[in-house]
Amino acid sequence: MISAFTGQQIRDAEQPLLDSGEGAVLMQRAAYGLAQEVVRQVKRKRKLSGASVTVLAGKGNNGGDGLFAAAFLAGRGMRTTAVLAAPEVHPGALAAFTAAGGRTLRLEPGNAEELAVMCAGDDAVIDALLGTGARGGLRGAAAELVAALQELRPSLVVACDLPSGLDAATGEVHWPVLDADVTVTFGGIKAGLMTDPGEGCAGRVELVPIGIESGLGSVSPELRRLTAGDLGPLLPTPDRRAHKYSRGVLGVVAGSARFAGAAVLSVHAAALAGVGMVRYLGPDTAAKAVLALTPEALWESGDPGRVQAWVLGPGVDGDEQLRRAGDAAKKAMEAGLPVVVDAGALGVLPDRCPPHWILTPHAGELASLLDSLPAMGEIAVTRDDVEARPLHFVRLAAELTGATVLLKGATTLVASPSGVVFSQSEGTAWMATAGSGDVLAGVLGALVAQSAGEIRDDDGAYAALGLDQADRWAAVAAVAASIHGRAGANASAIFDGGPITASAIMNAVPAVIGSLSAEYDHTRP
Repeated sequence: MISAFTGQQIRDAEQPLLDSGEGAVLMQRAAYGLAQEVVRQVKRKRKLSGASVTVLAGKGNNGGDGLFAAAFLAGRGMRTTAVLAAPEVHPGALAAFTAAGGRTLRLEPGNAEELAVMCAGDDAVIDALLGTGARGGLRGAAAELVAALQELRPSLVVACDLPSGLDAATGEVHWPVLDADVTVTFGGIKAGLMTDPGEGCAGRVELVPIGIESGLGSVSPELRRLTAGDLGPLLPTPDRRAHKYSRGVLGVVAGSARFAGAAVLSVHAAALAGVGMVRYLGPDTAAKAVLALTPEALWESGDPGRVQAWVLGPGVDGDEQLRRAGDAAKKAMEAGLPVVVDAGALGVLPDRCPPHWILTPHAGELASLLDSLPAMGEIAVTRDDVEARPLHFVRLAAELTGATVLLKGATTLVASPSGVVFSQSEGTAWMATAGSGDVLAGVLGALVAQSAGEIRDDDGAYAALGLDQADRWAAVAAVAASIHGRAGANASAIFDGGPITASAIMNAVPAVIGSLSAEYDHTRP
């Protein structure tokens, strides 16, 4: 599992080493790691000797890291330039850079565009303007320089620790920001690099150990991300004597006469994700479409009987389906069953949900949900607000509703009411297509129905994550988000990275689950 931390947590882990006089060692390790990544990237395109690099150096340690890295690169034969964006920069790093033969230029009012044109022609640009301790974004000539560079798009941008203007703790972005191809971060991954909009500016993230990692071992991370190695143990696998009821029975209230496809996608996705049985509740027009693709499903016209979990809401429209969704929600609450609540059923939520109710809104739906909560008072939330501060608002929604909240997006965030948050980002932009969320709801419902016992087991795979029982529902939602994203990426790869439909995502789900399970089985002793 990848853990991400706030800038303050990183600085706290550094402090004992700084107090013992090891600050220079930390900086040298960081700078060397940064320089090595620049070398790797440049050598993919040309010989290193004679290649050019410019470091944009701000004050403090971030600028020092960049200058020391540029001094290393000068020693490897690169032509190095430093644009000094502050009256005072790290003196030791500047001295090392100058001694290595580097050229220095001062950023001043009036020369930002000229310097931007010069930098954009280099083989690499290192952004070392602002570090984790910065508040707000770039100002004055530095902002002009970065804005101009963003338009010119250098061939390679490597961010030092994080792109300047990105909030290390929240992922909020204070424009302008120079989008990085690679971000080389030190000691621990910053939370802002694993949530949008920051993740979208960071490119590929490379972590360089600098010796503070043990100090982060006892710290509760700000964000968590499940990797392929984490997923295998968490996936439900039927044993030899399994039967359809032991593999989970999922009730689904989805679709309508107008949105029959949402029911088709959510039901079939659940079946493909391994649930033992799906009981579908909906109008006959949608039911016929559901059964045409998934004859294994049962169409329930009345009481559905035994159900271990529910999916409510994909494509739900009209009074009749809303009534079904409301009735199912009431029964689930009385029985203590887990529920996945999507789109059309968000309006039937009780005043307070338990953590095993998982809400799956996109940014617009989350804004509407928050606006409907009495606790928000006169505070209005828009879709733009959520997209600018998704980590803040997904946590707020989980806190106010009591539910686990999965906020869909390029980076999907899952928050438990306690504040534990997972971040998954395995998908492709082609997954922004009609019906994709319906597939996710079905996959999540299937996993919840199959995994409810494992989630509550204090000796199982979910307990091994070190989470309280109430927070494990966020973990199972993260598993579903990861499977969904991987399925989308795999489906697109079949077409050489081309566009896909929700049906293609859905049909790729079994292979993703199979490969992850097989990899886990292969690594078991």
